[in-house]
Amino acid sequence: MTSPLPVTPEFQRLVSGSRLRLRGKSAFFATLLLYAEIVPSREVMAAGTDGERVFLNPEVAASLAPEVLDGLLLHEVLHAALSHVGRRGPREKGRWNKAADLIVNGMVDAAGLPTPPQSRRDDHLEKLSVEEVYTALEAEGGDDGEGGEGDDDLLDAPPSDAPPRSGKPGRQVAREWQQALAQARSMEAMSGAHGHDPLGRHRELQRLAPARLDWRAQLWRFLARTPVDFGGFDRRFVGRGLYLEALDDEALTALVAVDTSGSVNDDAVRALVGEVQGVLGAYPHVKATLYYADTEAYGPWDLRHGDEIPPPQGGGGTDFRPIFALAEAHEPDVLIYLTDGYGDFPQEPPRVPTLWVVPPGGLEDEGFPFGDVLRLEE
Repeated sequence: MTSPLPVTPEFQRLVSGSRLRLRGKSAFFATLLLYAEIVPSREVMAAGTDGERVFLNPEVAASLAPEVLDGLLLHEVLHAALSHVGRRGPREKGRWNKAADLIVNGMVDAAGLPTPPQSRRDDHLEKLSVEEVYTALEAEGGDDGEGGEGDDDLLDAPPSDAPPRSGKPGRQVAREWQQALAQARSMEAMSGAHGHDPLGRHRELQRLAPARLDWRAQLWRFLARTPVDFGGFDRRFVGRGLYLEALDDEALTALVAVDTSGSVNDDAVRALVGEVQGVLGAYPHVKATLYYADTEAYGPWDLRHGDEIPPPQGGGGTDFRPIFALAEAHEPDVLIYLTDGYGDFPQEPPRVPTLWVVPPGGLEDEGFPFGDVLRLEE
């Protein structure tokens, strides 16, 4: 096996620029691209996916016009999100890839991005499921699809110069992508820009979208809904197609508080803080600070993606007022408070948007005098 390619600053800048440009076009597609793990590989012609990760040839990516790179990445991320690798089964690979490309290119076009000039387009077929398109292409006869555009981008195995796979079962990977689709749908609905929302037009997404968002998706929705000012970009580079991550360190700040009075167990703490760290890994402009609290506040600790969770402190009664006093002093953009809800609330609602994260058995929603309530699952 070839050694994995390093993720260079230049590669990170290319991917980050694409994510940020796409954010200005479509909240739905931008959320999917933020979710995706994009890995450098010289063994793909331009890009490809094994269903879990997206592989991008760094030299090819650097040579592409920005909008072409955006379309290429979105194309592969959609293949992964729609489980096009895992759903093929025993079907002939070339024809399956052509069917999947036809659908995905329609979605890329809906995002206002270019598709390969030689790619086939069909307004009717691209709104169907990939299985239906495969059957239609099979009925047309002709060649088996090998050798056409995009035949090599759905990979049976990762490139040899890629890091090892996570080892997750295929079903788990598919469920995670379904949750990403749910998050993307939620973000699109909040943006109000329904013109780019493909869910009403493509049977692929209608069929695969889950029935509801779980608590993790709701947490992502809460953290991502605060408007962010991207004015920190150096405008001299925009005309050259370069988007540098000159984001203000405080573009979005979150205060995360954990009730350590004894009513919240360690599993709930790990679940919430770990998920917040996941958001930090996907959204580099979000910064989070952790406090523990009983009748006092303990901290702060800077939360970063991949760091160990600090050991809890405290263990007395429950008083929410010290944390809200800190929020008043430091003015974070959002406040997330993990608690069962049994404690002393401030007399006046705070100015900061507040999310109460409540484990099973906690206070009913109507008992919280302000803020939104998110309930951890049993």
